[in-house]
Amino acid sequence: MIQTLFGSLEEKQKPSFFERMKEAVARTRENLSERIEDVVSLGKEIDRSLLDDLEATLIGADLGTTTTREILGKLREKADRKQIQNVEELKRLLKQELLAILNAANTRPVEKVEGRPEVILVVGVNGTGKTTTIGKLAQVFRSQGQTVLLCAADTFRAAAIEQLEIWGASTGTEVIRTKPGGDPAAVLYDALQAALARHTDYVIVDTAGRLHTKTNLMAELEKMRRTAQRLISGAPHETLLVMDATTGQNGLQQARQFTGAVGVTGIVLTKLDGTAKGGVVVAISRELGLPVRYVGIGEKPGDLLPFNSQEFVDSLFA
Repeated sequence: MIQTLFGSLEEKQKPSFFERMKEAVARTRENLSERIEDVVSLGKEIDRSLLDDLEATLIGADLGTTTTREILGKLREKADRKQIQNVEELKRLLKQELLAILNAANTRPVEKVEGRPEVILVVGVNGTGKTTTIGKLAQVFRSQGQTVLLCAADTFRAAAIEQLEIWGASTGTEVIRTKPGGDPAAVLYDALQAALARHTDYVIVDTAGRLHTKTNLMAELEKMRRTAQRLISGAPHETLLVMDATTGQNGLQQARQFTGAVGVTGIVLTKLDGTAKGGVVVAISRELGLPVRYVGIGEKPGDLLPFNSQEFVDSLFA
């Protein structure tokens, strides 16, 4: 359905998926593809020594040490056999390795939900763009003709409730809320009851985003999961972790904490357009084994794109 939505936008001469992704990763492309050419231009032959010089470039793009060394290990083997003749062949092989890593994690399909509503729990630390992502996701679903309820379960920040209500108003989506400081599980219960009564297609749940080192936050999220499961079989059907691309490797530790506590099923990577370190997408896939479901490339409601591994890798070298 998402492809149908954006297909209709393209028919109105809007930029294509690829063009938008290419623009979003422009800074990463400059940091990666162009530096590869600089390194290769310094050497007469693509050998182990030259590939060693690429290590800093790949780590600088935030692929992470583990992923970088894994990729370079495979490229060194090909270089030893004289299978990398020029920079274009090097880029082709590098794209091949990046795509293999992304595909390994991103082939995990979104499970089909029987009945309504489908419950999406959105988690992440404050400042990652979590509430904004929820508003954009509501826009995507409503543009597909789906009905949506937003649940303001980040009750510890009055500003979060207000921000979600602003997004609700702008997208025509009702927000179920309670007073600041109220029980998050209780407001979730109310939202799910309302959704069941109205046969709503989606309930998107905002959650508190205090620091991941606070064990009470994780206990609270687990309580919300139990509340959802009591009312709706299999809920939450998707638990999306919102990560800020500009935090790079630092965000991976947050992701590990959330994944262990609340069973994260997918990643939403925000602010991809604001970093030269978009390689963190690959690091997330390699080190967490989690699919990237969406990427945020701006502040407008339509600036949330379903992630496509092939287009992402192609845009890095376009």
